[in-house]
Amino acid sequence: MIESRQFNENQQKAIDWNDEPLLVIAGPGSGKTAVITARIVRILEESKGEYFRILGLTFTNKAAAEMRTRVHELAPSEINRLRLTTYHSFAAEFLRQNGSHIGLKPDFEILPNDADRLALIEESIKIARKESSYEIPDYFDSKCLLPIISFLLGFCITPDDAEEKLKNSNINFYKSIALIYKNYWERLTNVNALDFQSLIAKAIFLFKKVPFLAKKLRIAYRHLLVDEFQDTNYAQYEFLRCLATPNTKSLFVVGDDDQTIYEWNGANNKRFQSLRSDFNMKEIQLTQNYRCPRLVIEMANSLISNNHERYIGKKPLIAIKEGNNFQQNVKIFRFNDIKDELRWVAKDISTIPENELGNCVVLSRTNRLLKLIKDELDSNNVKSYLLSNKHEFSSHPLRMLFSILNLMIAKDNIKALNILSSSFFSIENIEVDLDLVITRASGNGSNLLAIWIEEILLKNELSDNSRVFFIEGIKPLFNSLNYKDFSNSLFSWYTNNEHNNAQLHHNMFDLFLEEKEIWIGLYNEISNKFIEGEIGLHQFLQEVNLSSKAPRKHPNAVSCFTIHSSKGLEFKYVYLIGMIENQLPSFNAVKKGDNSREMEEERRSCFVALTRTVNNLTMTFSNRAFDRSQSPSRFLTEMNITL
Repeated sequence: MIESRQFNENQQKAIDWNDEPLLVIAGPGSGKTAVITARIVRILEESKGEYFRILGLTFTNKAAAEMRTRVHELAPSEINRLRLTTYHSFAAEFLRQNGSHIGLKPDFEILPNDADRLALIEESIKIARKESSYEIPDYFDSKCLLPIISFLLGFCITPDDAEEKLKNSNINFYKSIALIYKNYWERLTNVNALDFQSLIAKAIFLFKKVPFLAKKLRIAYRHLLVDEFQDTNYAQYEFLRCLATPNTKSLFVVGDDDQTIYEWNGANNKRFQSLRSDFNMKEIQLTQNYRCPRLVIEMANSLISNNHERYIGKKPLIAIKEGNNFQQNVKIFRFNDIKDELRWVAKDISTIPENELGNCVVLSRTNRLLKLIKDELDSNNVKSYLLSNKHEFSSHPLRMLFSILNLMIAKDNIKALNILSSSFFSIENIEVDLDLVITRASGNGSNLLAIWIEEILLKNELSDNSRVFFIEGIKPLFNSLNYKDFSNSLFSWYTNNEHNNAQLHHNMFDLFLEEKEIWIGLYNEISNKFIEGEIGLHQFLQEVNLSSKAPRKHPNAVSCFTIHSSKGLEFKYVYLIGMIENQLPSFNAVKKGDNSREMEEERRSCFVALTRTVNNLTMTFSNRAFDRSQSPSRFLTEMNITL
């Protein structure tokens, strides 16, 4: 059990809170994760022998896994009563168990990218043009309709309500768009697939269609905890409202309106007002910051106080760490040109000991500057890591692995069969007649994968290594769905494949090695999220589908992050670059004006950037950037910095 003396008064009050819904306003570096963990452990320890569970909702698998690991260390015997997960993972699990009420099969596919969504929208448009009496303009295509469909799903609009919603939004051809949306909604069900937005929208639709299911969940999960509430969009908030009733006493929500920086994804700091009124929540503020030097906190408080739409009762952060020395903790540099700025930053970072580089981050409002600073760091032989968005595997063996596992779950998944066959052709130059495979499988009710393997084994040109793999290496899957052993067998097969010997250092093989490490990292991360034992293939594939496939960071690499990507993290050395007007704040915010909602969000972004600092903060700006004269960011003045 966690000893209470390590917590301050308000932290301990939040940990011990009972019998009323509570909102914890937790400023950056205020120990919120420790508070949530201690509260979970207290509830579990005080209720040993009972059967109710705790549900914790957060925004990343990594955060859920780390918190679960902490709880497991402190209350290992009760860990099975805790479910820590993301909104999307929980919604997917809920739909797999209960989706039959709305026509979904348990093995539905999660569409990882816009290409799949665009294809379904095109089909929906064709159906509308064929069957509708409404005018469908010639310029209607999937790309122009994708944002509208995303908007409707994001606000959980059902097909029955779409026409009125679009009409009230003054959208032209609203009847035609509503029909296409209806077709898209139905196509998702017909092909047994969901995209990220419809995961939440259809879960809410199911809650409302079968209210007993929500009641059942509330009985099972007596305690509901929500982390990072400021990131919650409309759909996620409606999902939360379905899980909790207005008189829920055990609702425990943690967030900070000053860190609401995802408005582009539907987050809104005014949602805190809805939370307070909907659930009549009591409130505790965690204001003591244990992370940042005192001067950084003073600057952050001064900056954020310029936001007029903040919660009236919001208290300033209190610095617990010592450190008032301006030269030691905070440095500000002005340069004539952005090129000089980036060169200096890279040179300065190169003086940091190599074993400390993993504790260093370069922050920028946009990726544009990060790509440039990464080039400079490379020129100084400094390892760096630029975060990228990647939803699917690219290398042939990983695409082959993922499609085989999907075929074990969805035995008639023709899309997975196509990916498997094309990936294997790229590796061994052996082609299989897929029409024959589909015909044979449908004729005798066999698994597409089993028939495909039979056809492969008939090929005389198949290498001995591959023949052994398809006879022996795949057995762990067919015998027991042991996807870990099968993954290792496939990796070994590809590494030893004679067709690859000549290209061991080829880019494609390097990509395989990179994605192999990503797969292993995902396996470990997902396994840590489900500590009680090996999770089933179904659950594992769901979590992989919902996870980024981007390369992992080297431990001694400098992180190059946008401010949005850095939220929730902390670094010993922080370099905040490009502190100029039209960068931070953005051009759009400057255009909207100093009192605009956009400017307030930019100010919150800068506040988040400052408070990532553990030891040293360096801010830089230039008189000239991108072939234009520039002005220093107004935020520097708002921090009480004299330029």
